Amino acid sequence: MAKFKSDFLNVLRERGFIYQISDAEGLDQKLLEGPLTAYIGFDATAPSLHVGHMIQIMLLYWLQQTGHRPITLMGGGTTMIGDPSFKDEARPLLTPEAIDANIAKLKQIFAKILRYGDGPTDAVMVNNADWLLTLNYVEFLRDVGRHFSVNRMLSFDSVKIRLEREQSLSFLEFNYMILQGYDFVELNRRYGCLLQMSGSDQWGNIVNGIDLGHKMLGKQFFAVTTPLLTTASGAKMGKSAAGAVWLNPDMLSPYEFWQYWRNAEDADIERFFKLYTALPLGEIAQIVSGDVNEAKKRLATEVTAMVHGREAAEQAAETARATFEAGALDLSLPTVEVAGAELAAGLGIQSALVLAGLSISNGDARRSIQSGAVRLNDVLVEDERLNLGKNSLLPEGVIKLSVGKKRHALVKPV
Repeated sequence: MAKFKSDFLNVLRERGFIYQISDAEGLDQKLLEGPLTAYIGFDATAPSLHVGHMIQIMLLYWLQQTGHRPITLMGGGTTMIGDPSFKDEARPLLTPEAIDANIAKLKQIFAKILRYGDGPTDAVMVNNADWLLTLNYVEFLRDVGRHFSVNRMLSFDSVKIRLEREQSLSFLEFNYMILQGYDFVELNRRYGCLLQMSGSDQWGNIVNGIDLGHKMLGKQFFAVTTPLLTTASGAKMGKSAAGAVWLNPDMLSPYEFWQYWRNAEDADIERFFKLYTALPLGEIAQIVSGDVNEAKKRLATEVTAMVHGREAAEQAAETARATFEAGALDLSLPTVEVAGAELAAGLGIQSALVLAGLSISNGDARRSIQSGAVRLNDVLVEDERLNLGKNSLLPEGVIKLSVGKKRHALVKPV
């Protein structure tokens, strides 16, 4: 890929962020003219984003670091419909109260990575409910809907694949791309926004917004998309054996987050350093040329520091060192509390593994036991019907559960 004139596009090129650009030469020139405003939209379908979203947050991070203004658009309005892109079926509809609660939680992660304020390159957080929930439907159809071609909308892969599979696509969902396109126009009117960024699955929706901006405002809008990432073995980013790798610490502890990156495949290390950390490329090259396990530990610490702060990252690294290298029981391991009466009555090992977040179901726990992966207080568990009781407690007053060599949790009676 050719070298650009602007710092922002060169950073994206060098670190592997770019999949598509709608008008690379035009955008490159715009970025040279002064601070440019760009946005990424995040629907509030859950109380936390996960690792799969992190590449988008890093796009906004580098936009700000190279002298431009990021907008984090919270989808208070669009979440009420749900993005149908490449989904097999409609998302469950959330109440406005649930959406607002999710947005309040999502704000936490952005504040850790982006700088918000009133300056020319300070980030802005916006909620599209501010304009979408007050639209007059007939006026919206006349002023906005008339610019959309149904024939063209049906040609986008996000819609076409759903229809080819003969899976229902509701009129409600079909409206999503119109609303997303209108978001782009509204953000330009309010903030002068000229660039939308997202994953490559949003290309059709973004192009609709570019066309709408040209037709309604007579302006040139731009798009940048990132590749949809998988691990070297083909697994989807954001998923682990125990479920989603959440960014909020109340849904996944910094230690467990650190462990996700520590367990990265060898072939992914350099790519993940470039995409998910702010380390200079020269330093990355030096790290990955050395011991692979030390590189993984550094990767885990740097990504955890981006999301949870340096102190939490260092604590997670120290917990791992004490647990795996020193063989000590570290009481800062992820801990789940159980009622003392429940433990006294006998807590099944399968239920305990699920409760501790080390298995996603009793069946998953049973398979882990049968494969010889489960340990209770560092002793191999062979009986899948084993009950934990007060006699299972270590002197520290906790029970240590392990699945494999790198996933541990404590059960603490209260």
